[in-house]
This record gives sequence, C-alpha cells and structure tokens, in this order.
Amino acid sequence: MDTSGSTTEEREPDPRPPRRRRWAMDTRPLRRPAYRRLWGSTLVTAVGSQLTAVAVPKQIYDITGSSAWVGAAGLAGLVPLIVFALWGGAIADTMDRRKLLLITNSGIAVTSLLFWLQAFVGLESVGALMLLLAVQQAFWGLNAPARNASIARLVPEDELPAAGALGSTVMQTGQVAGPLLAGALIPVIGLPELYLIDALALCVTVWAVHRLPSLPPLAGTAVRRAGVKEIAAGFRYISGHTVLLLSFLADIIAMVLGMPRALFPQLASQTYAPYGEGLALGLLFAAIPIGAVLGGLFSGTFSRARRHGWMVIGAVIAWGVAIAGFGLSRNLWVAAAFLALAGVADMVSMVFRGAILLSAATDEMRGRTQGVFTVVVAGGPRLADVLHGTAGSAFGPRTAVAGGGFLVVAVMLGLAAAVPALRRYRV
Repeated sequence: MDTSGSTTEEREPDPRPPRRRRWAMDTRPLRRPAYRRLWGSTLVTAVGSQLTAVAVPKQIYDITGSSAWVGAAGLAGLVPLIVFALWGGAIADTMDRRKLLLITNSGIAVTSLLFWLQAFVGLESVGALMLLLAVQQAFWGLNAPARNASIARLVPEDELPAAGALGSTVMQTGQVAGPLLAGALIPVIGLPELYLIDALALCVTVWAVHRLPSLPPLAGTAVRRAGVKEIAAGFRYISGHTVLLLSFLADIIAMVLGMPRALFPQLASQTYAPYGEGLALGLLFAAIPIGAVLGGLFSGTFSRARRHGWMVIGAVIAWGVAIAGFGLSRNLWVAAAFLALAGVADMVSMVFRGAILLSAATDEMRGRTQGVFTVVVAGGPRLADVLHGTAGSAFGPRTAVAGGGFLVVAVMLGLAAAVPALRRYRV
C-alpha cells in the first residue's frame, strides 16, 4: 500500500512491545506526529460533540413537551448526513483532505456557536433547531470521509487496526462520558453553555488539523469533479471489489438484525422493572459503549492480527451470540454483561472493517468508500430501530432481541460459507 504523505521519521519501524504488554492497547500510531494530531483532535471533540447531542433533543423536548418532535429532529439530521457523506466522499478524493477537514471542522464549530446563540437569547424555535441540526450534520457528513480516508496516509498498513482501535475507543468513551457530563452540567451551568463548550472544543480541533501535513490527491491521479458521476463510480468500485462489499454487508447484518436499542425502554419498564426503571434504562444504553471502550483498552490482544477477514466474521458472530444471550437474560446485571460483551465484539468488528476499507481500497477511492461507510454506520442502527420496534410489538421484546441475535449468527455464517473472499482476506 502506498503511504505517501508520511515522513521518513514517521515510517521507521517500532520495536515490538514486551510480551507482558501485548494485551494492552497498541499505541504505535501515536508515535507518528501527524496521526497523533488527528487523534488528539478526535479526543478533544468526542465528549464535546456528545454535549450537543444531548442538548439538542433536551431543548426540543423542553420547548414542545413531545417525544415525536425529538424523533423528527433525528430524521432531520439523518437525511443531510447521508446525502453529504456520499458527496463528501467524492470531494475527499478530488482535493487536499487537510483543506477539506479545515473547512468542515470550522463549519461545525460555527454551527455549534449558533446553537449557543439561539439558546442564549431564548429563541425557542424548533424550526431553527432542526435547521441548525441539518446544517451541522451536513458538515459532519462532509468531514467524516476525509478524516477516515486520511488515516491510511498517516500510518503504515500494519498499524491500521491499531489506529482504528485508538480512534474508536475515544469516540466510544465520548458516548459514555459526554451524556453523563451533560446531565451533571445542565443543572449547574445551564443548557446553552453545553453548546459553547462544544464550540470551544472544535476550535482545538481546527488548530490540530491546521498542523497536519498537506494531503492532496496522489501524483498521477486524474483531476475530477465531485459530482453524481463520481459518487456512482464509488458504488461501482465497491460492488466490483468483493471484500469491500462484504465488509459493508457484515456491518449491515450485525446492526440491522442485531441492534436492539429501540426495545431498551420497554425492557426497562417491564422485564427489568424490579431493579428500577431508571437504573435499568441507563445501564442498558451504557453497556455496549462501555464494552467497546474496554475492548479498545485491551486491543493489543487482537490489533496485530493479520487475518482481517476472519476477525470480522468472528466479531459479528460473537456480537450475535451476545445479543441472543442478552435477550434470554432476566437478570439485569447478566443482561448488561452480555451487552458489554457485544460492545467488545463491535469494537473488534469496527477495527478490522475499518482496516479493510483503508487497505483494500486505492487512495483515489478511499474518500468515496468512507462516505458509504459513514452512511452504513449511521443508517443501520436506525433501520434496526424500525425492525426491532415492529418485531418487539409483534412477538415481545425478549423474543425479538434473542431472535435477532440468532439471525445474525445464521446469516453471517451463511455469508462466510457462500463467499470465501472475506475469509481469505489478510494483510
């Protein structure tokens, strides 16, 4: 793989860690200054972005008193995210990715500042909130493909799983710490200031991205316009490379068939009611991210594996088994333990699916493959909400959850047996 963009200093091989430390997170990518800056910017904004993610639905509910409006806001953010992620992937393949990251991170920061302003002046307009959310998600859709595609230019191929584990761990940590911090800060400093903290954190991100090396298209890449034709070319490229297509299908199988979060409120109020509905609901929502963080902290146990395809297959099957176990559990703490195990499996799957996308795709196509990846990651759990909500109403929540888990195992095993490309993929 061509890792143009890395300096000679950054590409020097690192000594193998002592055996006693190989279970711990592989931090080799952090020794490379450019990747360290990119990762550091993610670390700063992981919590800040979650403050806004909590503040927006909270403010909408305070204004309307309606959960339906909160749900509508989620849709208002999803549509521009999907559209602009696909377009952003095409743009990331036609211009300097560092420049694109500067523009989009600045746009997200300005949007967060506008969120603070409308809350500070007491505008109380749901329309304004939904418009700002749509704009912010559009910038995020433009940003994510460029950010992810840049990693392969900053670290060598054998460190891609470790880089993926580092990035995913801080994002999952943000999903745990951010909402908890928001809940603690709102009574103390008020809701508007959550937006302001996020905006300030994004300023740090812009500064870190500014210090990255230039990441233009590689020499010899044809000059193109980022239009519908290029987006379609990205889909054709994925469909023509079986291992890329299978990596997307593996995520769709796991998330659409096996993500049961839509049933958490019903399970908390019925199955786990004796433990306290509030405790049960919080624990169910937190368990998967906590498991993912633990998986990241101990990622040295798997990040050096070379059979990336088998790692994805095994992780998706483990996810299905853990979700089935969760569905069969009547004890809250056992259920949370199964969800945490599912979180570990999800971390492993994310790490190696991400590594496959970066190593199997050429640099001129990485932006577009990452755009599709962003859409799959964002859309899969939302499709799962519809599927599991319907199945839970028809068959009961525990049956729907367990059935989804077993279905994940069956479908993934069938896919792996029928199409050997993923089984055979290694670096």
